[in-house]
Amino acid sequence: MADHGKLIGLIAGNGRLPHLFAEAARQRGLEVVAIGHRGETDPQLASRVRSLSWVRLAQVDRMVRLLREAGVTQAVMAGGISRIRAFTEARPDLGAVRIALRLRSFRDDGLLRAVADYFETAGVRIVSPAEFLAHLLVPQGHLVGPKLSAAQERDIDLGIEVAQQLGRADVGQTVVVKNGHVLAVEAIEGTNETIRRAGKLGGPGAVVVKLSKPQQDPRFDLPAIGLATLEAMSEVGAQALAVEAGRTLILDLEQVYAAAQRRGVSIVGVVSAAQSQPLAVERQPTGQRS
Repeated sequence: MADHGKLIGLIAGNGRLPHLFAEAARQRGLEVVAIGHRGETDPQLASRVRSLSWVRLAQVDRMVRLLREAGVTQAVMAGGISRIRAFTEARPDLGAVRIALRLRSFRDDGLLRAVADYFETAGVRIVSPAEFLAHLLVPQGHLVGPKLSAAQERDIDLGIEVAQQLGRADVGQTVVVKNGHVLAVEAIEGTNETIRRAGKLGGPGAVVVKLSKPQQDPRFDLPAIGLATLEAMSEVGAQALAVEAGRTLILDLEQVYAAAQRRGVSIVGVVSAAQSQPLAVERQPTGQRS
């Protein structure tokens, strides 16, 4: 029988983050009991975990039951869920209905907190994946790519100001700016489609700013960037990416740096005045890459 003290649950969404978490947990000697969402989670995650069970979106009680039956007492939420798919394909069970009845609105932050509270009431504590992935948190400063121009720095300042307002409203995390004009703000479509939409409106040369929300709960929905972010920027000729130091994860870090270097994209870690203390950054910058 498995030692329950060496188990951790993984409620997995899409993208690379569930894979990276599973590997980090395994390196700590933990066995990962994973739950994947049909249509979202990569089936290849099964090769990195002790077990992988499947649910449909909003099957909350089924997730609780699967974790409890495995002996899991703590779990993380890692990876995104398409907001559009959440609207069109959710199959809420009684647990989801109970959560919904307690909510005043269905904004991301309040909804995820309510889900976490429901899990904890059932005996499964939700913890932050950043506790396992601190080495992927963005440090402050110029990380890679050409030095920013004065115009780009001004655009980043504007992007930070707008992104803070966007986050306070619990709408999104990403803003795209060019020459003092806001081209696009993130809504239901997600970061990469926001970048593509901005490119159609403003052409090449924009900067992308992505911040955590001022009220961000570090247990879920931390901002993350990866190769797909760089690909979207390259498609539209966006030239700089500013993300929040200490509160943003870079997935596949070395590959992202290499891709930015090849494509001439600058990446900087910025500090938001609206945020309190960063989570933690165990890794220091290895020196500016230019």
